[in-house]
Amino acid sequence: MAIFNLKNREIECKVVYYGPGRSGKTTNLEYIFKTFKKQVTDQLVSIDTEGDRTLFFDFLPMGLGKIGGCDIRVQLYTVPGQVQYSSTRKLVLKGADGIVFVADSFAIRRDKNILSLKDLDQNLKECGLNIFKIPLVLQFNKRDMSSMSDGSIPIMSVETMQNDLNRQLKVPCFPASALTGEGVGRTLKESLKLTLLHLQKELKWAQK
Repeated sequence: MAIFNLKNREIECKVVYYGPGRSGKTTNLEYIFKTFKKQVTDQLVSIDTEGDRTLFFDFLPMGLGKIGGCDIRVQLYTVPGQVQYSSTRKLVLKGADGIVFVADSFAIRRDKNILSLKDLDQNLKECGLNIFKIPLVLQFNKRDMSSMSDGSIPIMSVETMQNDLNRQLKVPCFPASALTGEGVGRTLKESLKLTLLHLQKELKWAQK
């Protein structure tokens, strides 16, 4: 839930990058941190777990205007994707205002994508949130691997991933490569836009 500090004319909100282990959530945030230096207001913080990481940092979006005359501060988080870190995912997800679900395009990760999305749905419910109402964007990551000529790493088609993950949700989705940065900015921009529009509606409701 966003924090509205009307005294300082500031709104702080939280966007969480969610998805299966090794799907590219960390790489997304590292690319954003490196590329959008002017918008980053603090250091990237990493909490290491065995084989996975949780990262977060403050991000100050520019050129998106204000809400109710308030400046916007965004905290970007990742969650550890591995199954054993369920409690950590719930903790990080608590109070989220927007979600980016990072799906792995590797065909061998198809089931893990589906299970992770179900995990997101369940954890949101436990946090009192609805996957159909919270601002959500899908990213189909590792699309750059489809250019491998030897076919040693089968990549799912965008159509297959849409059918698996977005048939019911019908939310914006972006093919991407967090490694090269392709699609990372577009994913973030759409997530921030949807999140800020949602917060704008919340603020209007609160002021009634």
